Amino acid sequence: MILPLAIGRGTVADYVQALFIVYFILILIRVLLTWVPRIPYNRTLRAAVRFVEEVTDPYLNLFRRVIPPIGGGGFALDLSPMLAIILLYVVGLIVVGAVRG
Repeated sequence: MILPLAIGRGTVADYVQALFIVYFILILIRVLLTWVPRIPYNRTLRAAVRFVEEVTDPYLNLFRRVIPPIGGGGFALDLSPMLAIILLYVVGLIVVGAVRG
């Protein structure tokens, strides 16, 4: 039995698309975490929250420079994730389409 040494473009495109979906989900989790005022301290939960923040904040900070939060105090509305998600979706379509060929 001979195993193929290369995978097809469609398979690579599926993996790339899955990466975009995972990052999209992480951004949504980050948005949901901002709605929770205080999370009880738990080492495992804190590690998961820190992971989501460290992965998504560099990307979201690019958009926060362009669109600052609206309002002030504890009730500021951050619209930058909406723009970040839209751009991520468009770039994902372009990249996956280019890989798929």
